[in-house]
This record gives sequence, structure tokens and C-alpha cells, in this order.
Amino acid sequence: MRTTRPPLRTALACCLLAVAALVSAGCSTEEDRTLVVLGPWTDGEETPFEATLKKITERTGDTYVYKGTRSLRETLVAQLRTDTPPDVAILNGQGELAEYARDGDARPLPEDVAAAAIGPWSPRITLVDKDGEQRQHSYWVPVRVDLKSIVWSRPDDTAEAKDRTWCLGMASGATSGWPGTDWIEDLLLQKYGRSVYEEWATGDLRWDDGPVKEAWRSWQTLLKAGGEDVGKDALATPFVARGQGLLDSRDCTVEHQGSFIRRYYDSDVMPGPTSDFVPGLPTHRKAFEVSGDMAAVFTPSDAAWELMKQLTSRATRDDWAAAAKPEERPFFPDRTAGPGALTAGTERVLELFREADDLCFDASDAMPSTLRGAFQRAVLEFLQNPGDDKLLDGLLQQLEAERKLQREAGAFAIDHLCGSLPDG
Repeated sequence: MRTTRPPLRTALACCLLAVAALVSAGCSTEEDRTLVVLGPWTDGEETPFEATLKKITERTGDTYVYKGTRSLRETLVAQLRTDTPPDVAILNGQGELAEYARDGDARPLPEDVAAAAIGPWSPRITLVDKDGEQRQHSYWVPVRVDLKSIVWSRPDDTAEAKDRTWCLGMASGATSGWPGTDWIEDLLLQKYGRSVYEEWATGDLRWDDGPVKEAWRSWQTLLKAGGEDVGKDALATPFVARGQGLLDSRDCTVEHQGSFIRRYYDSDVMPGPTSDFVPGLPTHRKAFEVSGDMAAVFTPSDAAWELMKQLTSRATRDDWAAAAKPEERPFFPDRTAGPGALTAGTERVLELFREADDLCFDASDAMPSTLRGAFQRAVLEFLQNPGDDKLLDGLLQQLEAERKLQREAGAFAIDHLCGSLPDG
């Protein structure tokens, strides 16, 4: 029998009916239970995923309801506090997921489910159990991914480097600042390679000296070239404004953004490697930062584990691809985008995926959540006056202090972020 509990409203309704009828039979069964999936997609992005869940229902007989929110962490924390977690949550932060695993909220995957996970999005992590023994488990599976380390442009607008103007938008609700953390991460990866990048992301590298500080300095140089108001303008600008990409809504010619942004652009906007657009970066490295949406089980049941298997299946990927608009076709962990015709932008992203020698998970997404949040806030404060060297030095010292604190607490649970993937 499956180890699930019915939702509170369903349980209450059953009790009232039972009292009214003076019978003791229950009215909620495993067969008619609806599983709740919490995820990050809203404003139309969720539509193809919801259609995919309906297809999964046809295969499993289980039913699902999707709940989307841009305040994913806050929502999930509140649900855990009230003991009303979703059955499955889809998150993009490995560091946050590791915290849920450590607290016993995210459940370890059965081996048959874990076998479907593909790194670097789904590492096995080491946790200490109540008896003091170390145990390794996988706790999440990647369901869709995005390529970062790319710049979007209209080729006719960027023939000469001196004519390029960078789009910058930092506003994103509770997670404002993350486009800036992407800049720092990518510059460090491109300049110093995967080994240094992993050392930093896993807590072994200082923030206030060496490569990390130089990555901030490199971004500072780019910002200074944009004029004295570039930072404050970025703070007031959403990373997506009224359903438009920044190339369409701002006076700029190049945008550093992940592959998801193509849903806001026509076919004349194309992606290329960061190293092709930022002066001084080595062009021989084929290293790309990536992000992922990972599913984890918070209320275990046979139906929840079956859903996890479905989310990693070829049938589900094909259904998801078929339900999505051409410009919104998801990328999957095996570097495919499903069958059928692809837009030019999607084709180009897949080419970059397949050309990559190293794929490295988003560094801040793998850090402890407190450090991740401090990193985002530091970006926002830095942009108040990006030309102020003393301000930058002070922010880096604060981030270094937070790194030390989290390292001493053993909060860095992810050991490796980089790897290569099989061809799709």
C-alpha cells in the first residue's frame, strides 16, 4: 500500500460525510488521489508542462496538479513549516536541494529512479545519518536544462566590438541580482577553467583575492564602458520586461543570458559563446555554464516515484517537446530537444551544447542558500556604484566571511559541478 496521506480538505470532507451518513468507511483512496507538483514556471511557461502531465496521467492512471510560483523557495519553506509539502517539487538550486536532503525533507531516490539521472545535474551527495555514519544518495533528477555562457545578438548589430552595448536587467522579485551572478560565474569559468571554477563553487577558493576578485574586476570594466548610470539602470530593469527580451525593450545590442530567453526573441536574434563577445577571454576553451530544473520527492509514495520515472522518460520528453511552441522547446539533460522541426536559435544552442568539452553547473545554484542570497545582494549593492573600488572590496570581504562560515558549518554538500554528457 502506498504511503501517502490525502490532502487536508479531502480528509475533512470525508470525515464530515462519514459522520452525516453514520458510517465508518473512508472516502479517499489511493486511486483517486491527486499529486501536487510545485515548480518555477508561470506566466504561460507552465502550459506545455501541464499538457505533459496530462499525457503522463494517460500512462499511469494517476492525476496531477501543477502549482507554479516565482517565489519557489519561500513557498516551499512555508509548506514544510506547516507540514503540507508537495508530492514533488522542481527546483533549480542544487545547494538548496542538498539542504532539504540534509533536513530529511527531500527523500533519497530508489536506485531504479536514480539510474535515470544524468550528471552534472544530479550528483550523489554524502550526508551523515543519525548514527553518525556517512551515506551517499541521489536526491533529485534533472527534467530540463538550459545553457548559459552565451550572448544573444542580431548579427548586423555587432559587427564591431566598439559598437556593442550590453543589455543589463537585474530585477527578478525575490531573486533579483541573479543575472549579475551569472556574469561573475561565467567570466571566472572562461578565464580560469573548470578546476578553479569548481574550487570556488564548492567553497575552497577565497572571494576577496585571486581569480574570484579578478572576475568581478572584469565585469566592472565592462560596466564602466556603459557609462556612469549603467548600474542604476540595471537595478531598475527587469531581466524580462512585459514579455520582451532586453534587445527589444532597451537600447542595447548584446545580452548575456541563458538559452531560455529565446522564447522572447524572433529568429533574427542568435546565440554565441561569451568568449566571442568579451575582449580578453580565451577562445580555445569550450566550457559552458549550465542550469537545470531538478525534481525531488517531498511526499513519498508509489505514485510519486512513478512520476519521477515518467519525468525522465523519452515518452515524456517527446510529449513536452510536442506541447511547447517552437521557440519554447525545452532542452533535456541528454542534450536533445525532442523530435520535430527546431527554430534556428534552438538549433544553434544545441550545437553549442554538443561542442562543449566541459559543462559546469551554475556555481551559485550549488552554493549554500545563505551564500547564494548574499551573492545576489552583493551584485545589487555593487551596481549602485560599480566604479567604487572600496565598495567592491568591502562586498568581497563580506562574501568571504560568509564562505568561511558556511565551510566551517559543513554546508557545502556538492563536490563536483563539471563534467561531460553523452550525445543525444
